Amino acid sequence: METDTDKPPYAFAEPVAPFIRRVLARNPSAFTYSGTQSYLVGSEQELAVIDPGPDDADHIGALVDGIGQARVVAICCTHTHRDHSPAAAKLAEITGAPIHGCSPFSLTDDGPRADASFDDSYKPDGVMSDGDDIGGDGWRLQAVHTPGHTSNHLCYALNGSDALFTGDHVMGWSTTVVSPPDGDMTAYMESLTKLYEREDKVYFPAHGPQVDKTSQFIRGLIGHRRQRENQILRLMGEGVTSIPDMVPQMYKGVDKGLWPAAERSVLAHLIDLERKGKATRSEDQWTIL
Repeated sequence: METDTDKPPYAFAEPVAPFIRRVLARNPSAFTYSGTQSYLVGSEQELAVIDPGPDDADHIGALVDGIGQARVVAICCTHTHRDHSPAAAKLAEITGAPIHGCSPFSLTDDGPRADASFDDSYKPDGVMSDGDDIGGDGWRLQAVHTPGHTSNHLCYALNGSDALFTGDHVMGWSTTVVSPPDGDMTAYMESLTKLYEREDKVYFPAHGPQVDKTSQFIRGLIGHRRQRENQILRLMGEGVTSIPDMVPQMYKGVDKGLWPAAERSVLAHLIDLERKGKATRSEDQWTIL
């Protein structure tokens, strides 16, 4: 039986590292783990909010309480799924802070993904590109463009701390869903390699615990995707040509309720294989080349 001490610390600005506090939104699901984690980054005088989260009054109230008397330099979003950016507008109204970060994006996603509806209300005051930075009293955040989960996804590096805020590109509890048409496996793998070549020592994701062994973790994610690719190639070699027939064999130990999302990632792999000249398709049928 779950006790109060077992429950995640919702609606509370929890210190996790120097200059970093985490506020967990009460939106747990099969796609968000215990919920979306927003971060307050900076000093008692000036700070930024990374991924303000869903438009939820309790969560926004907890962010405001955590901000206290500090000046909010910027509200920064990693991407515009509805569990990440909708609170930005109300928080900006309350604090007077500008919204910076990822570019706006709106796309009707035909995949059954509970966390993946795009926030078409997101209107940034400024868009950050790879390498752009923003800062305040004793700290600076630098944008790292990491497309794949979405085309507009950004991570943020806290300069001088070896910390990287990874949004949904790297999560601490599960692999990321990559759902076409906006989700792109080719870009996702390139972005993983990009992070592997960096020297960040700790990842603070939007979902799940922090990641301390970053290089090892990235190698595991890359290896997992290569394993899935090899599974798909093997199944096509055995004459399995449709995604609905592939998924039950590839995800036997996974809750069937997650199979529709798995189909999206398999599709992303197949599109990547098609680009590499390893697979071809005719309507909904895929064959190995």
